[in-house]
Amino acid sequence: MKAFRGEPSIFTSARPEERQAELEVKSLTLRFGGITALNEIDLRVSTGELVAVIGPNGAGKTSLLNCITGYYKPQEGRIFFNGEDISHLQTHHLTELGIGRTYQNIELFPGMTVLSNMLLARHIHCNYSVGRAALFLKSVRKEEVRHRKILEEVIDFLEMQSIRKKLVGSLPYGMRKRVELGRALALEPKLLILDEPFAGMTLEEKEDMVRFLRELHEAWGQTMILVEHDMSVVMSISQKIMVLDFGVKIAEGSPDFVQNHPEVIKAYLGDTATIE
Repeated sequence: MKAFRGEPSIFTSARPEERQAELEVKSLTLRFGGITALNEIDLRVSTGELVAVIGPNGAGKTSLLNCITGYYKPQEGRIFFNGEDISHLQTHHLTELGIGRTYQNIELFPGMTVLSNMLLARHIHCNYSVGRAALFLKSVRKEEVRHRKILEEVIDFLEMQSIRKKLVGSLPYGMRKRVELGRALALEPKLLILDEPFAGMTLEEKEDMVRFLRELHEAWGQTMILVEHDMSVVMSISQKIMVLDFGVKIAEGSPDFVQNHPEVIKAYLGDTATIE
């Protein structure tokens, strides 16, 4: 997207207070029957920060994201977003507050076009009623132009011009992942949560996704939480990493600190291995 690359943009022109995304997780505990999925987890994400959450399968990573985005309700602890307690808010309320997300398993409508899937994300920003939309009044047309302009910026940025009118179900898996990122960006999120965005991608597709995320973070200042298993990606783009193991936080810090932490090495690869 040219506008993302140094030119004025609808996204980058937002006032600082409109981009604020201060998240704080305090002593979060989540249980499923007798199983403790998360045990007194603390996490702080500052505006403009890219934080990765890693850990072996079953560590509780997606459970943490599900708590932050309202799919799970923790039994103990609190989650604050920009100073507001969001621990027990519904998912649609959290989206309205500015929390957007992609999913481990792609959640798109395969029988709809790329553009139509992305348009669905704009509904929270629509300021007209069904009746006014049916009459297609001048004010509605003006707002529709604004929504389309935002979507075109996202499409250009993610280099999806050639597939904008194609059915999502006809696209390769890696490109569907890119469409899902585009739909999340169409929400204009203050906090963007990415659940394994590189899963199932080819090397070339991963390189493209890394490029997009780096530019979002460095040029746009997008606040992000990333869950990912590809350690080369995590170590190269994250500012801070939190490591979970069986629902317990075993380390948190810079990539260098985490990479050499003995508990992290043991959890991932055994006592004598090193994460690369």
